[in-house]
Amino acid sequence: MLNPNQFDRVTRALPILQRADPQLAREFQRSAFFAQIPAGRDVFVEGDRADAIALLLTGVVRVYKIGETGREITLYRFGVGESCILTANAILSQQSFPAIATVEQDAEAVMIPADAFREWVRRYDLWRGFVFDLLSQRLVSVLALVDEVTFRRVDARVAALLLDRSRTNNPIRITHQEIAAELGSSREVISRILEGFASEKMIRAGRGSVEIVEIKSLQRRAAM
Repeated sequence: MLNPNQFDRVTRALPILQRADPQLAREFQRSAFFAQIPAGRDVFVEGDRADAIALLLTGVVRVYKIGETGREITLYRFGVGESCILTANAILSQQSFPAIATVEQDAEAVMIPADAFREWVRRYDLWRGFVFDLLSQRLVSVLALVDEVTFRRVDARVAALLLDRSRTNNPIRITHQEIAAELGSSREVISRILEGFASEKMIRAGRGSVEIVEIKSLQRRAAM
């Protein structure tokens, strides 16, 4: 159960509660509970039973798959005001969680038990619409990922990732293995690509960091 201060905070963070009728709001406050999850903690691993779903108030969660060869690929991330569609699907279908969800930045979340989540989907149009919106938005991003992995060159994807990360920091604190895990490639392939970028004077690579030095050239490579 959420105490009044927690419920007020959750209501400010989640616009759906501002539109909810009094009955749904009361049930939400009674059923949901508050959780703090430190960075590095797995929320779910593949095969887990999803007994609750998290709506984030702070932090970031990365959802990814690991293949039989040990390669990783990031499926998506979710942050403030968002939730995990694979958790929602696991709850609604009553199947196990099919990936791994790990907290990347210390998170605070409101947790909704699976039984309540299913019941609200059945009874409340507003909640059902909220869940379907989550599903449709994330489906678009996952389809874009499939398109990238299938049809786009790996060097273009690496260039695009570096450009995106450089918006926050340049040099970028990232390892070859982290890039490989993000893009579903191998460390060896990523190392060769970065060496090529460095030889063309587009980047300067250090231990655990990459600095973009020729942004226009990298943008052209990302557009390929």
